[in-house]
Amino acid sequence: MKILCAAYPCGFAVGANTLHEQRLNDNNMELLERFLKYVAFDTQSDENSETFPSTDKQKVLLSHLAEEMKALGMTEVEMDAYGYVMGTIPATNGCESKPVIGFISHVDTSPDMSGKGVKPQIIKNYDGSDIKLNDSVMMTVAEFPELSFFKGHTLITTDGTTLLGADDKAGVAEIMSAAEYLMSHPEVRHGKIRIGFTPDEEIGRGVDYFDVKRFGAQYAYTMDGGFEGELEYENFNAAGARFEVQGKNIHPGSAKDKMKNALQIVCEINSMLPPVQRPEHTEGYEGFYHLIGISGGVEKAESSYIIRDHDRARFEQKKAFAQDVADFLNRKYGDGTVKLVLKDQYYNMREMVEPHPEVIDRAVEAMRMAGVEPLIKPIRGGTDGSRLSYMGLPCPNLFTGGMNFHGKFEYASLDTMRKAMQTIINLAGLWAK
Repeated sequence: MKILCAAYPCGFAVGANTLHEQRLNDNNMELLERFLKYVAFDTQSDENSETFPSTDKQKVLLSHLAEEMKALGMTEVEMDAYGYVMGTIPATNGCESKPVIGFISHVDTSPDMSGKGVKPQIIKNYDGSDIKLNDSVMMTVAEFPELSFFKGHTLITTDGTTLLGADDKAGVAEIMSAAEYLMSHPEVRHGKIRIGFTPDEEIGRGVDYFDVKRFGAQYAYTMDGGFEGELEYENFNAAGARFEVQGKNIHPGSAKDKMKNALQIVCEINSMLPPVQRPEHTEGYEGFYHLIGISGGVEKAESSYIIRDHDRARFEQKKAFAQDVADFLNRKYGDGTVKLVLKDQYYNMREMVEPHPEVIDRAVEAMRMAGVEPLIKPIRGGTDGSRLSYMGLPCPNLFTGGMNFHGKFEYASLDTMRKAMQTIINLAGLWAK
């Protein structure tokens, strides 16, 4: 396969035989260049920060997007004190009374891996074989069988040292490219369209201060999915759980019947949570307890988990079981040994979206118009749309073409990104009917 340096997007040969093909290739080029520009911004969020946004560097890209929206001629463009950017694609003549719809993406990248100094690699006409990211990192089809679907596509990968940022700069690029198209093609009839970009989605705070009323849309779509055709209106119910353990540190030479090792109790907690209910052993609608951190020493230690389940009753049962574990260990080691701090993070959006079937029906139609077969499935995760749906803005999630989020094996298909962009354009037209 041929790998092209991101610095040379001209490595793409147009080779168009018709004006239609020429326009498709032009759209591909514009979308690619926009995506490469956005991933060059370091926008990693920080779950340990107490500010909002959690990192100032997110505001750099957000401010850039606001200026870009103004340059496109969009109206009502603003960036508020929290970093939220909103703007409007005005309704075309005669469509002013049509429903106002919105498209939303987040700009931050995951704290799991650095998003600084991203060096994208571009693979034209991917041949379906293993991909060498660098001299020591290989992305294999055996380990990532989904790669087979993208044979013949143009792929953008990492160089194996950072994440790519397709989550969710692919969505940002698709929304902005669709906005540019709609602003320059008034023949595509549509109602008022609102665009929104958020920070801190990756750490679960993305819409903490999002003003739904000010956004002013009746329905919206987050562009934050992955595989081509993904359409998601079910997601996990989510909670964070932190076990704080108070031990008793005694010199090990005289510790018999006196020491209470907080680290050992933390390990005991993990052994009591069902091993089969860990992410590596679950799929589909199966929930889990996911250990995400352990810290401390003999005197004091803590462990942190995320608890997930699509079913609300099973979600509540999982939280109750975690409390049972803490209570049991307090009876075993003495009151005050284990403190459990539970905090709900978001809930399954299905309850809020299902009463509005037209939101899903139009997404299905828009995808099929773009040559995409809808793949309706539950999100094994969360998205800004889940919380927005509970804030009064029904907001399912659509595919972007990004894959393997949060790590060095992240990649995106330019072909699928273009279909996501076309889906946005199609939705704009369908809601004007």
